[in-house]
Amino acid sequence: METKAIIFTKNMELSDRVEEYINKKIGKIGKFLPDVDDTKIDLAYIKSARNAADRYVSQITIRGKGYILRTEERADDIFTAFDNSLEKMLRQIERFKGKRSRSRNEKISAIAGDEAEKTEVETEELPVIVRRKKFHLVPMNENEAIDQMQLLGHEEFFIFYNGETSAVNVLYKRNDGTYGLIESEIA
Repeated sequence: METKAIIFTKNMELSDRVEEYINKKIGKIGKFLPDVDDTKIDLAYIKSARNAADRYVSQITIRGKGYILRTEERADDIFTAFDNSLEKMLRQIERFKGKRSRSRNEKISAIAGDEAEKTEVETEELPVIVRRKKFHLVPMNENEAIDQMQLLGHEEFFIFYNGETSAVNVLYKRNDGTYGLIESEIA
């Protein structure tokens, strides 16, 4: 299945050469994961990056039925950033497919000569939840959530009940110092 990407840019122009390069290379995803519904590529130029090697950012997001995979890489040119994020995505797809197939079949059969032998597949240990935490959600708006996040010293994320939308949201700090908001909805 041919994978076609939707490409978005920030602080840079998308040249025909870059677009051609991305569409040619992104086809690899379809070979490894054929049930992809949506492929989105975000390219950005960050002029104020501390390190010149981090000025170009490539983020790849793929969505399919029941999964979302995302990678982000930075480099000193857009081609390198994209190649690195694509390689990272392919490794992530391998891990994802491995977990999916291990959970579906705990046993496989191998045919040796005329008789079939059942062999158990070694499975990796499943992640263990070692800590649980409960907290009370107080209704607040997005600006109050940002204030609370800063007051509590949470560096990466803050979970809150958005009184305006009547939903649980996750506020997170992005690499560029801005904030992102994940809004939950029941499917």
